[in-house]
Order: sequence, then structure tokens, then C-alpha cells
Amino acid sequence: MRIAVYSGTFDPITRGHTDIVSRSLRIFDRLILAVAPNPRKEPLLPLADRVELAQIATKNFPNVTVESFNGLLVEYVRQRGAQAIIRGLRAVSDFEHEFQMALLNRKLDDRLETVFLMPSEEYSYLTSSIVKELALFGGALDAFLIPEVADHLRKHYGRHAP
Repeated sequence: MRIAVYSGTFDPITRGHTDIVSRSLRIFDRLILAVAPNPRKEPLLPLADRVELAQIATKNFPNVTVESFNGLLVEYVRQRGAQAIIRGLRAVSDFEHEFQMALLNRKLDDRLETVFLMPSEEYSYLTSSIVKELALFGGALDAFLIPEVADHLRKHYGRHAP
């Protein structure tokens, strides 16, 4: 069985993320979506909320498991018996950082592969940061988030659906 891990902060999980999940499942039999605490990024949503929202967003993908993890990604991937790390690339600006991380991970464990996937063109500009800013100012979210995630973000900012 081919298993991959797609890690990220998912603050919040967007339709771009679920697009990468869908693309990953074309290649791998099983995908573990690993939600990282990542205090360096100072996430808006608590880890438990991000895990729950990711579970809701991926509920239609039977071969996806959502978990949180802490520590080195390479160690987590090894513990889960996965062979690959999935990384989404939206633009060339993402590539340099992701390339460095892939090389570092390869140095830590050369048996693991990093697979870079591009989202559909309609999500190529989409980031969680953009979505949070849109939510802050009461913008429409449904094109970028599944309804449950959009509702959660609106409630977080004390807003109602536009």
C-alpha cells in the first residue's frame, strides 16, 4: 500500500488544500493529512479546531485520515509507514522554500520522497492568509472554503454569512 503524508498548518483548510488531497489520491492508496501546531506562524484557529475542520473537509475521501503531529515531519512520516511527503505548489515563489525543505528531509531520510503537486488553476492564488483576511472584512468565503469551514471562520470573527 502506498501511503503519503500531506502536512501543513491548515489554518483554515481551503478548497485548494482539498484539491491537493484529491490529486494525491490519484497517486497514493492512502493519505494522512497531518495538521501541525506550528507556533511560528501563530495560527488563528486552535489546533483541535483545525483538525476537526480538516476532518469535515475530507469526509468524502474514504482513504484520508486526519491527525495532528508535533516534531520532525520525517519522524512522523516514518512512524506512519508512509513513503512520501506531499507538498502543494501554487507559484514559483513557493518553490524555493519547499525545495530546501525537500532536500533537508531527504538528508534526514533518503528513503522518503517529496511529491510536489500543483492545484487546479482556480486555486493557484489561494492561501489561508488571504481567506482569513477576507473573513475578517466580511467577504464571501464559499468559493474558497467548504460551508462548514466558512461558517466556523465567520463565527470566529463574529460575522454572519453575506
